[in-house]
Amino acid sequence: MRRTKFGIVAATATAAMLAMTPAAVAVPTSTAASTCATVYWGSLAKTKTLSTTSALTNVRTGQHTCYDRMVIDLKSKPAGYTVKYVDKFVGIASGIEVKTTGGAKLQIQLHAPASTSYNPGAQVKTLNYKTFKQQVWLGSFEGETLLGVSTRARLPMRAFLLNGPGTSSRLVIDVAHQW
Repeated sequence: MRRTKFGIVAATATAAMLAMTPAAVAVPTSTAASTCATVYWGSLAKTKTLSTTSALTNVRTGQHTCYDRMVIDLKSKPAGYTVKYVDKFVGIASGIEVKTTGGAKLQIQLHAPASTSYNPGAQVKTLNYKTFKQQVWLGSFEGETLLGVSTRARLPMRAFLLNGPGTSSRLVIDVAHQW
């Protein structure tokens, strides 16, 4: 082998390429973002119109790997709803703005009254989840119930109804942890 200025450079470059075997290249095989199927959710309003005599009986929240979830329990078959991001939370009967933390506000309008036995406790409940920051009770008036959840940002969300258990039903709202 002749030693020239170019030969040494070529040999060095060839040795460097040979050293880069698949074992030497670190490529993550799975990440939370690739396993979270939230890409088609979007952040536009979700609406379903149904007629019902159902009533809200409970609200609960939880954290999951890819999203935070709110579940609204209803006494009977599903009620209509609208879930959308808003600029501010306003009490349903009072018209008074309710201040919250977080970068975005997701309002849930349920076309059903709250059950007389449902007691939301405080108007604003701090959650401090990855996405949900505060849960907000905005009231129930003339067959309509308003709730809200402040989120860290305007993130993709989805809303859907589930039947059961028994004759009851549930409205589920999921908000992704990231885009």
